[in-house]
Amino acid sequence: MRSINISLLRSARNHVLRCSLLIGFLAFISFDAAIPSAKQTPNTTPQKSEFIAPGIEHLQITRGYKSDKEATGPWFINMLRIDLSRARLQMVHAMDEAVGLETVSSMATRYGALAAVNSGYFRTTGTYRGDSVGVEMLHGKLLSEPNSVRAAIGLIEKSGRQELIFGHIKFEGQITSGPKAKHAVDGLNRPRADNELIIFTPEFHRTTLTEPNGLELVVRRGRVVAVRDLKGSSVIPADGFVISTAGTAREWALKNLPIGARVQLNLNLSPVETEQADSWKKATSVIGSGPQLIKDGRVEITNAAEQILPSFVNDGHPRTALARLNSGQILLVTVDGRQPGESIGMSLNMLADLLLEFGAVEAINLDGGGSTTMVIRNKLVNKPSDATGERPVSDAILVYPR
Repeated sequence: MRSINISLLRSARNHVLRCSLLIGFLAFISFDAAIPSAKQTPNTTPQKSEFIAPGIEHLQITRGYKSDKEATGPWFINMLRIDLSRARLQMVHAMDEAVGLETVSSMATRYGALAAVNSGYFRTTGTYRGDSVGVEMLHGKLLSEPNSVRAAIGLIEKSGRQELIFGHIKFEGQITSGPKAKHAVDGLNRPRADNELIIFTPEFHRTTLTEPNGLELVVRRGRVVAVRDLKGSSVIPADGFVISTAGTAREWALKNLPIGARVQLNLNLSPVETEQADSWKKATSVIGSGPQLIKDGRVEITNAAEQILPSFVNDGHPRTALARLNSGQILLVTVDGRQPGESIGMSLNMLADLLLEFGAVEAINLDGGGSTTMVIRNKLVNKPSDATGERPVSDAILVYPR
């Protein structure tokens, strides 16, 4: 209960009367922070709860109050509490390609989803804007490799039910031609750096969108059908892929991959937590973000291992998160921020504590900031922080009733 500063009353009778009124008042209102003084602006909206479909509950909470100290809030929070035996999730990418941007509202409308939130990190500018920065696999097709072995969520399909798995994912890829010619794959469907070998798949876009400063080999049905040197933006065949190279990787390809050469592509995702390997093999869709927030029911923020700056963890920002609860349900959460007097955002420790309060046993931070968005029935229920409103993003997690 919040501390209460009541000045001394002039008589015992008035004291009893005022305490009685206070007790009656508290019987109807649940407080989440200390009662502000007369100079502070209170913001104590109680929790709201609505089942928007069987197994899908929307909770909306305002906590804290506006004051001269940001530590008091306020915080505007939206949650979707979901029973995956009565509802289902779908992970999607903007524009149905591995590159491109689209609002969460647009993706929810196009796919006919009841609700949706934003999910992974992405490139915000340039030719490759919308390209996922982190692992992304949709319906069994890998679109993007992991970034710095950051935290990820896998969606496992079972008969009449879905499950989520949380962990950290590694990537290995290799191109082979004949018994001896082998080269590591550096990345998938992303910009090519010096000396790199990048694979572009049909899920990326119509072409590779590359500059004419490398060598690209078009592969169809396991065989090199075209060698395009210093041309760029090769058309990606529906029945194959493009090998895009520069520097030392280009020299290797010129030597080992002539027209007609047979090529084998091996791409492999594996968990850092090896005890989960069998479960990850069952995941048909995967989205990476990070850092991890909660593991085995305890706060365990892995930003250092995931190469995420401490300031990202400690500063208050708009946040989006996903958690599995001890009840078996899942929780999708948005916390608005960068809006003094309305919602100031949370640090990741505050976010993790909030998720623990609702019973989280596993949780991951998703993309936040201006990307933080929750849509229900084609309507924004949070207030994105960008001055222009809802931000186009790379991908989303959609929610449906079964």
